[in-house]
Amino acid sequence: MAAGSEAGHPEARRSVAGNIAFGAGALLTLATATLGAFAAVALPGWTVAPGPLSGVVPDDGHNALVVGAIAVGGLTGLMLPVILFGMVRGNEANGGGTPRLGPVAAARKVLAVLVFDIWLLAVAFLVAQLGWVLPAQLTTVAAVFAVGFSWMPLAMVPWERFGLGEGFFTFRGSSASRRAK
Repeated sequence: MAAGSEAGHPEARRSVAGNIAFGAGALLTLATATLGAFAAVALPGWTVAPGPLSGVVPDDGHNALVVGAIAVGGLTGLMLPVILFGMVRGNEANGGGTPRLGPVAAARKVLAVLVFDIWLLAVAFLVAQLGWVLPAQLTTVAAVFAVGFSWMPLAMVPWERFGLGEGFFTFRGSSASRRAK
């Protein structure tokens, strides 16, 4: 029997507590992603229908902005809790565990999420312009593909030249970051 697998050991209790904390964190993250997507859907209705963008976006392009807003709300709602959990999870030293995310690194990651949100909205706005020549259903399908694959050009940018390479876009525990050590 493995060490710590018995109910009387403190390691087993920490494991159960860790599992409960992980489950609560996962539920919170999924809830914020879902609520963020629903909340962001209100943005195109507020800015397009009677708002300042009503003359710029055709009627058949409104769904493209909704697709972009869902992506922005879902991404932001997913990433902000993950970044905040990274600030409190881990330990101070780079020793055996995962390092805690510092405030400057967290701010840079939040800024990267916001820049990507602006990118997604710009892509959705450009696809919405197809509503001048295509019906609403085709514009919506084009928006799903355009917004869904809009991260690909950003993946080709050499982020290391801007000082945003190693450690900025890498995930914890990824095999690439382990090989670099």
